[in-house]
Parts: sequence; structure tokens; C-alpha cells
Amino acid sequence: MSHRLFVAIRPSEQAMDAMFDVMDCIEDARWQDETQLHLTLRYIGEVDTPQANDIADALSRIEMPAFDLELRGLGHFSRSHWPHAVWSGVAHSPELLTLQKKVERAVVSAGCEPETRRFLPHVTLARLNRSSGPIGDWMARFGDFHAAPMPVDSFILYESTLTNSGSQYDPIVRFELGKNTNLK
Repeated sequence: MSHRLFVAIRPSEQAMDAMFDVMDCIEDARWQDETQLHLTLRYIGEVDTPQANDIADALSRIEMPAFDLELRGLGHFSRSHWPHAVWSGVAHSPELLTLQKKVERAVVSAGCEPETRRFLPHVTLARLNRSSGPIGDWMARFGDFHAAPMPVDSFILYESTLTNSGSQYDPIVRFELGKNTNLK
């Protein structure tokens, strides 16, 4: 059986509330719902069940303390000069970069190819298409977005299923931070 996997941090309820407050004013945007909001640490893609189990096992060995993370700023991704997604950025966090590197090493140790794309931490807020309205007014109105720092005490291995109404993300395994970490 094949599984389409990724590793991500689920935002806190308070951070999600702040993101929901800016989800407005772009015509025909497909805004993400609470089950879809996440900060991807590593997209894995299609793997079979034995490799999925190896990935989960490797991720379970990650040790580091919990930390706080702040969502700040907005941006967009474009293809052929057309915006296709808008997102919330993340304030610089050495702890997040450390976690992302540990996740990358774990996934590679489980037999996946190394990621070649640069890590750009963000939470996708909406998907856009050519019929979506312009984003300039939205960026001007909400561009100074920030959410209160949120605790990051775990990360999750998700399975993604493509449906007619978009992707469905199901948490498979949650990995706690700080569980075995010596905090001296």
C-alpha cells in the first residue's frame, strides 16, 4: 500500500485564530480550514508501508526541547507571474531550523532522497487560481500580520489524501519534544 506523507507542526489554537482573522478579502480564494493549517518540516511523498514505518521509527528518535515559535508577516508563491498561494511567514527561529534539520536527517536515514529545495517556513492560508481576485489589497491590509508566540511541543507525521475538494490531511503519529531531552 502506498502512503503520501509529510512531517509538520500543527499551529496552536491561538495562532490559528489569528490566521483565521486575515482569511478574507481575496475573491475565489480557497482558504484552508483548521485541519489543513500546518507548517511543513519535510514533504516526503509516496512511500510504501514498510518505508512509512521506518520513517516513523526514525522520527521517534528525534530529541530536542520544546520551543516557542512566532508567525509573522504574509507572502505569496507565484507561478508564471500569477499568485497560486498566500501564506503566513515565521519569525527567525534557530530551534525551528534545528528541528527541520533533524527531521531531514531522520527521513533520509529511513531511505528517502535528500530534500533539494531550500526550507522556507510558512503556513499556507489559501490556494489561488487565475479566477481568484488580486492579492494587493489583502497584502496591504494584513501585511503586518503577527500572532503571539506559540509553543511547539510536538511535530506530526501526516498522510495526505487527494480528494475532489482538495487535500485531506490525517495525522498518523505525533512525536513529543522534550520527552527525553536533558535540559541542563
